[in-house]
Amino acid sequence: MPICDAIILAHAPLTGDYRLLRLQAPAIAEAARPGQFVHLRIPGLEPTVLRRPFSIYRAETDGLSILYKRVGRGTETLAALREGATVSLMGPLGNGFPLTGSAAKPVLVGGGYGVAPLVFLASRLPRQGVVLLGGRRAEDVLCIRDFEALGWPVEVATEDGSRGTRGYVTALLDRHLGGATAAPELFACGPDGMLRAVGTRAIATGCRAWLSLDHHMVCGIGACLACVQKLRMPEGGTRLARVCKDGPVFEAREIVWEEPA
Repeated sequence: MPICDAIILAHAPLTGDYRLLRLQAPAIAEAARPGQFVHLRIPGLEPTVLRRPFSIYRAETDGLSILYKRVGRGTETLAALREGATVSLMGPLGNGFPLTGSAAKPVLVGGGYGVAPLVFLASRLPRQGVVLLGGRRAEDVLCIRDFEALGWPVEVATEDGSRGTRGYVTALLDRHLGGATAAPELFACGPDGMLRAVGTRAIATGCRAWLSLDHHMVCGIGACLACVQKLRMPEGGTRLARVCKDGPVFEAREIVWEEPA
């Protein structure tokens, strides 16, 4: 598993609590595929905190970028790092989105910073489709210009109506599924509630949907079994998969969602 000391090439705010971190890690970037992630060790937290997983937002010749939100001690400490600092990086990890094998129109559905791997995906898919983005507020809707620069049209929904359509991003998806002459192929990353709603709609309408799950991934290599997910088996029955190693991307029909407590 490649591990390197990656130099911070750029570290800048985006909007609200969101930040963009660009790292010099050419070997990891060259091997990276959309939907995979890296495990980053945050300097200053080594004695008490394990590595943190981050989706790969971009992979270029000299390095890769991640997009994250300041939500706790780890990301607050990460946000304080400046250009020229060095972090320990492991990756690329996991299995990402499929890139070939379907002629269906791709529909990318993202929520919050779950949009990050979808930008990478849009840059690699052989066919363009449409991007549906959702968030609580306007500042939670990210990367619109990234998709537009790649030629992808973008539709937006916010819960408070501060940008785009008022409501959930699944309302935008319903319009596309209801008006489609052929079943599209869905790719989604975001909160569990959104992923479950996308998967339910895909199954009901006969679409394939690839969902990137966001579980608590401790080791990143499948050894600790902290991120298991129950999956359906084709021949019947279920099995437990490791999200960090077998995923994080799974097809919607595989996933067995836990019922609310």
